[in-house]
This record gives sequence, structure tokens and C-alpha cells, in this order.
Amino acid sequence: MASTVTDPRPGYGQLLRTPRAWTFLLPGFAARQPFAMLTISIVLLVQHTTGSYGAAGAVSAVTGVSMALFAPFSGKLADRFGQRAVLLPGVLVHTASGVTLTVLALSGAPLWALFVAAVPTGASTPQIGPMVRARWGVKLQGSPLAQTAAAFESVTDELTFVLGPLVATALCTGVDPAAGLLTEAGLTLVGGLLFAAQKSTQPQPAAAGDAHARVKHDSALRVPGVRVLIVTFLGIGTVFGGMQVALAAFTESIDRPGLNGVLYGTFAAGNMLSGIVCGALAWKVSPQRRLVVGYAALTLMASGLWAAQSVLLLSGLGLLVGVCIAPALITGYTLVDSLVAPTARTEAFTLLTGAVALGQAAAVTVAGQLEDRLWDGAGFLVPLGGTALALAVLLSLRSRLTPPSTGRTVARGVGHRAPVAVD
Repeated sequence: MASTVTDPRPGYGQLLRTPRAWTFLLPGFAARQPFAMLTISIVLLVQHTTGSYGAAGAVSAVTGVSMALFAPFSGKLADRFGQRAVLLPGVLVHTASGVTLTVLALSGAPLWALFVAAVPTGASTPQIGPMVRARWGVKLQGSPLAQTAAAFESVTDELTFVLGPLVATALCTGVDPAAGLLTEAGLTLVGGLLFAAQKSTQPQPAAAGDAHARVKHDSALRVPGVRVLIVTFLGIGTVFGGMQVALAAFTESIDRPGLNGVLYGTFAAGNMLSGIVCGALAWKVSPQRRLVVGYAALTLMASGLWAAQSVLLLSGLGLLVGVCIAPALITGYTLVDSLVAPTARTEAFTLLTGAVALGQAAAVTVAGQLEDRLWDGAGFLVPLGGTALALAVLLSLRSRLTPPSTGRTVARGVGHRAPVAVD
């Protein structure tokens, strides 16, 4: 508590001076780049080989659904046996599956074959972001830097989503339609192995400690607040997925496909800049209220995307939508620290990451069908619909995001009290 009073706004510089933090931050940044490249690379490759955004969206959706279903299982295994034990086989399977999907697409394989290859590609996607967050949790137990770390990680995620789509689009449109997915597979292999090699900073596996102490709280899904956050992050996923497909279709309709990465990068840049500001502010409003207000703003901004008919207007609206996403993401991840026991946090983070992937998968499927069947830009209706539905759930169940006044376990409170002054 004393550290919170004397240093109520710990900055990014102080965070980055955390001992041995760079040993997992640098390889973690490299290893998480492919996550932002995967969906758009599949969409552009399959659309090129089939000529259909519907087919491209469907294959990408299978990847996203598979990722969403297996990510929490991966997180639970990492909590129990250690991150390295999950990462090593995961990156190998993902690399092989990504290459297989690329070969099948280029050879004109039937759609069902692409679906089959998409399943292991998504299921084996390394959950680097949640693993980095879990490592911060180990480093910052009881520290006011926990809020700063949550903001820093969201900024890192958004920098990833600025660079990833830009690189993937440039490779697919400027080099070869398969270059994006092949590069994604290669980065996953190299980055994932480098991250897995950092054994000293990974959380202690539950199997190596007191496994009996947490046997009744072995799943983050049992926490009501986590389920509310899952729905909230599903809505955010619809924004990412809907924007990817709709922007690709829009730029192709005006014969300027190279602008796709620029427009999506502008959207992600708004997200990243907003995240930087959020991490630097000393918030006086509770995280629960911040999430509701921020999500309402996100829904409002997304409501105008479908009507944008110019590059300039779409760029401006995309920037504003991106600005509204970061506060919701940062606040959601921050709430996990107060709602979930430390031994289940990797699973909780992967549940939220998986929810984004699932929302993205549903969005690319629906947006692809809308673009094929309706007008250019109809896919922008998906972010509006997804965020509006999630906002309704959030408003009705927001009370579940407040931790019990008397914690059920001592460990759940560790590392949470200090940031109260920041909120």
C-alpha cells in the first residue's frame, strides 16, 4: 500500500527496468507477430485461389474457431506443466500445418481439404500474449506496476496488429499470395522456440508445487466475471474480423488493394496510441465503469463504418474505432488479476484471447458472406452488430465484474490491492 501512495503512477520506464523482463519481452514480441498475420494471410491467399471472400472467410473462421476452442486448454496445460512443455510441440505442429494449408490452397484442393488443414493450424497457434502476461504476474506480485504492465501488453498487442497486417498484406500483394502465410509459419517456429528457451521467467507449474491447494479452482471459467469478459472480448473480436474482410473488399472494389494494410494499420495504430495513453493515466474511475463507458463508445464509433464511402472517411472512422478498443482490452485484462487466482491466470488470459479469436472467426465468416451477397462495405455491419450485442450483455451483468468483498483465497488478492489508487 505504501508504494501506491508514494508512486501512484509508475511509468513504462520503471516497468521495463524490472529485472530480467527483457529476456522474455524481446522473444515474446517476435513470437506474437504471427498471431496478427494469420487471419489476413489466410483470407488473402484463399480469396486469391478461389475468387470468393465467402470461402476465404470460412477457412479463416475454421482456424479461429479451432484456436478459440483449444487456447484455454493450452493455457490450462501451461499453468499445470509449464509454458515450455506446451510451446515446444505447439510451434512445430503450427508450422507444419501452416505450410500444409498453403500447399493445399495453391494446388487448388477442394474447400473441405482447406478446412481440415485449418483445424490444426488454429488449434496449435501459440498463445504468447497470455504467457507473457502470466510472466509479468510472477514478476509483479504486490506491485503497483501491475496496471502499467497490463497497459504495456495491450500496447504491444496493438503494435503487433499494426505491423502484422501491414507485413502480411505487403507480402501477399507484393511478393506472392502465399508469402504471408509461409512467413507467419516461419516466425512462429523461430520466435516460439526462442521464447520457450527462457525457462527462468516462466511461472512455476502447478504440478511442481502444491497441486492440492488449487484443485477446487482449476478453471477460470468457473468465475462469473470471466464469463462476462469472454462475451465482451467476443464483441471486440467481431471488430477485428469484420474490419479485415470489409477493408479488403473495399480496397479491391476501388482497385487499390495495397491500401488494405494501410487502412487496417491506421485502425490498429489508434488502438496502440490509445493504449499508451491509458497506461500513463492515473484513473480515478473504477475499472468496471471504465469498461462500460469505453465499450459504449466503441459501439457508437463502429455504427458509422458501414456508411463510409471514401478512403479518407473510412480511415478516420477506423482510427476512432481503434482508439476505443484499447481501453476495453486493457481494463478487461486488468480485471482478471482481481477475479482469478494466480494459478489459473494463464488459462483466463487464453480464454479472453480465444474469445477474440472466436469473435474474429465468426466475423470473417459473416462479413465474407455479406460482401459476396450484398454491397461492397456490407461487412462493416458485423462490428456494429457484434459490439452492440456484447454491450447489452455487459450492461446487464456488469455487477459480476466486482470481486467479492471477502476473497475466497488469499492468493486471489495478491498483486491487486496496490493498484487501487491508480483506478
